[in-house]
Amino acid sequence: MLMSSKPGYRALRRGRASCPAMAYLITTITRDRQPVFSHFAAGCAAARCFETPMLLRDSRMLAWVLMPDHVHWLVQLGEADSLAALINRLKSSSSRLAGKNVGRAKGIWQAGFHDHGLRAEEDLLDVARYIVSNPLRAGLVRRVGDYPFWNAVWL
Repeated sequence: MLMSSKPGYRALRRGRASCPAMAYLITTITRDRQPVFSHFAAGCAAARCFETPMLLRDSRMLAWVLMPDHVHWLVQLGEADSLAALINRLKSSSSRLAGKNVGRAKGIWQAGFHDHGLRAEEDLLDVARYIVSNPLRAGLVRRVGDYPFWNAVWL
């Protein structure tokens, strides 16, 4: 895979380490912040990828929310992948499936992603609540349960 030479892309990767069993909060955005997932069919196609065992391998998707122009994942990394490999697989599969629904032949995701490795003292449940309440804070819905594209293992 060819790495982007855009300013800032290398800074996103600097210091990134993949630690099995560690939980990560991941954010990635659509290319040019296009609201691709405001199309219901595209959102459904992408959302299916986020919980597909074959894509996750031995990693666990703890919580996620798919917004019109970005996604937040709370994932616990397994032994089989580096963080970058897991995220690239999720982005590639969701891009391919969602892109068919909106007529986009090229990828829908911007290169790279932001990650935050959660420290032991950070409460996973609090981070998950923050993630799934994104549509509420963005004014897309009045209740979290009214938004179609999210999930958390604590339900």
